[in-house]
Amino acid sequence: MKFGKEFISQMVPEWQEAYMDYNYLKTLLKELHRFKQRTKPPANAPGGLKRRLTMYRAFSGLTQTYTNLKSPTQGDIEDQVIHVKSVQKEGSERCYETTFLMSSDEGGEYELVYFRRLDDELNKVNKFYRSKVEEVMKEADMLNKQMDALIAFRIKVDNPTGLIDGSAEMTRLASDVAASAAAVMASVPSDVRGSRKHMDVIEEVELSSRSGSEDSSEDRDIHDTRPVNSTTSVVDVMKPNKMMANRPAPLEILNRVKINNTLETPRSTIKGFLKVSQNTESSFRKEELRKVEGQLKRAFAEFYRKLRLLKSYSFLNLLAFSKIMKKYDKISSRRASRDYLNMVDSSYLGNSDEITRLMERVEATFIKHFSNSNRSKGIRILRPKAKKERHRVTFSMGFFAGCTAALLVALILIIRARNILDKEGSTQYMENMFPLYSLFGFIVLHVIMYAANIYFWRRYRVNYPFIFGFKQGTELGYREVFFISAVLGALALGSVLSNLDMEMDPKTKDYKAFTELIPLGLIILILAITFCPFNILYRSSRYFLLQCVFHCLCAPLYKVTLPDFFLADQITSQVQSIRSLEFYICYYGWGDYKHRSHTCKSSDVYNTFYFIVAVIPYWSRFLQCLRRLYEEKDIMQGYNGLKYFSTIAAVSMRTAYGLDKGKGWWAMAWITSSIAAISSTYWDIVVDWGLLQPNSKNRWLRDKLLIPHRSVYFGGMVLNVLLRFAWLQTVLNFKVSFLHREALIAIVASLEIIRRGIWNFFRLENEHLNNVGKYRAFKTVPLPFNYEEEEDDDDDENKDE
Repeated sequence: MKFGKEFISQMVPEWQEAYMDYNYLKTLLKELHRFKQRTKPPANAPGGLKRRLTMYRAFSGLTQTYTNLKSPTQGDIEDQVIHVKSVQKEGSERCYETTFLMSSDEGGEYELVYFRRLDDELNKVNKFYRSKVEEVMKEADMLNKQMDALIAFRIKVDNPTGLIDGSAEMTRLASDVAASAAAVMASVPSDVRGSRKHMDVIEEVELSSRSGSEDSSEDRDIHDTRPVNSTTSVVDVMKPNKMMANRPAPLEILNRVKINNTLETPRSTIKGFLKVSQNTESSFRKEELRKVEGQLKRAFAEFYRKLRLLKSYSFLNLLAFSKIMKKYDKISSRRASRDYLNMVDSSYLGNSDEITRLMERVEATFIKHFSNSNRSKGIRILRPKAKKERHRVTFSMGFFAGCTAALLVALILIIRARNILDKEGSTQYMENMFPLYSLFGFIVLHVIMYAANIYFWRRYRVNYPFIFGFKQGTELGYREVFFISAVLGALALGSVLSNLDMEMDPKTKDYKAFTELIPLGLIILILAITFCPFNILYRSSRYFLLQCVFHCLCAPLYKVTLPDFFLADQITSQVQSIRSLEFYICYYGWGDYKHRSHTCKSSDVYNTFYFIVAVIPYWSRFLQCLRRLYEEKDIMQGYNGLKYFSTIAAVSMRTAYGLDKGKGWWAMAWITSSIAAISSTYWDIVVDWGLLQPNSKNRWLRDKLLIPHRSVYFGGMVLNVLLRFAWLQTVLNFKVSFLHREALIAIVASLEIIRRGIWNFFRLENEHLNNVGKYRAFKTVPLPFNYEEEEDDDDDENKDE
């Protein structure tokens, strides 16, 4: 793979614009190369030699020593092509400028433009990298305070009475802590211990009793001869005494912090809305300690991921500057790369070592405090391995997809050969069994659309794992998702075929009651797998799905995140599936499934719930909008809530018209459905997709597009409009002679699922581009401790100013 493609593939997707624009610089060099070819065409090689001249030189041997090499400083003045310097402009950071000394040469204007753009890229990369390093250093200070509080919390949990000096248990704890601290510091290189420019972050508060000072004196002598008392940290022993004097004792820290209640529950939400005081006092229990440690563990893992991405960012850009300068030397036949790369190496991007030092410190802290000094375990958590594509998943996917296709063809042939649609019981079958099996068709179609979404998200580098908040290494690829749909499709089609075969075969008619239970058994199997507590069959993904479903059902009692409202939008396209579940309950609970008869549709209770279950997804989404309006004070969420409320009215009116064919209901269905369809279509295209921007450089689209073919976006908009008005079938009473009413309803429901699949891609593409515009590549992890006194002091200072 060429470096340009490798460079793009290694980028952090949300930081694309902050990387060196390698392709553009390469384009400038191509223009220079074409100019040189036009002005200086290459001379024809002699006819007798068909190989390069170097292939005819004498073999110099493998062991010859070269002694007459030209020193790197020879010819600097005569051969100097560029002059590089750094300048400090007023009100700005240090910038780098290159003066091209050969601008009078033929084609020099091309090289002048190239170096100007190269300087712009270097300054851009330096500025971005410096800003990100400053951000992580501030976050390191916050984590440092969190660690102070954590270790004090541990001391309080292990010794609730606070009797430090007289406790033998605390003496043992102090000795263990001091020994482990010395071991950690001994593992840090000596040059790192000597230069503490940024290594004093993420400090570790350690406790040592005076009675145990003699036992650990040898370890402490490595760093300092002062005794380590209860106010001394591993880093403090390397600091001046003034900083030591201003530091509070470990247990005193607990008087200045409170534990944040980051675990939101419906009860806490209701109390917060009613402004009921909640008990935030620390109980110093082991359960509370485990919860705090888990939160800090996640915070450190995410922080370390930031450091790794920053280190990768620095390395890739340095490599890109090296590659582009070597390409320049080759095309221009000059020697400018050494001078320019020396400037790059001396810049903040090439010379800063804060990230490397901080990574070492984070590793040492994490290994000691969160993995019980087990380095392999700690590194495995901090550096999770990339998920590998397994051949068995691909094979299984292909196998079950082939089975599904074969069963589908067999089903069509059996229906055609036996002329089942013209049989006496075909109507009864369509009214009773078809709604049961159509549920699996809706689910399989939606999963297939999601697999296609994942495929195209990956192809166009949409960072969907970060957007959805999947745990690293647990997200499903399109192969796994398609495998799930293929397995479910094969099971459903196999059930339909077995049902039809046993129904038509006289020898198996005695087992009719058993065959009628096949779809119910399949539903129970799916639910059992979904709620299976064992670590099999993608447990992490299943639990993530169940958690989001629970949050949707409990809206607005949970804080609304993108996975929650994204899933709620998916459920709004599965209204017919929810109605099929209602039919399952009625058919097997109160119907006579043995004789394929039921009175569900004539039941007032069933018809009432027929309204309710159709409204539940939209009502959940409506409540989510209200929650976001209350928290974010964003008026757009209010408009979005009104959109879903209009959809609730439209669905209710269409349902009422379907049950009672009155002209009044028909008129209301027309009015409400038209309003809901128009508002939803506008919201999809303009707000969710970010399209139809008249002043965009991509006319009527948006400035940034991931798909190079603009026709795809216009096609998506047209399909969204057409499929949004599929409800016209309900109002206009379309009838097809060769299709049963239930089949027509299933087709319309399938069209809505396809529309939702198209919506998914453009919705996440727009979300990804918003993250790119804000360089948002990390998720925020809530911290367990809150230093309220310091925040109050800061507020007072701001007021005084």
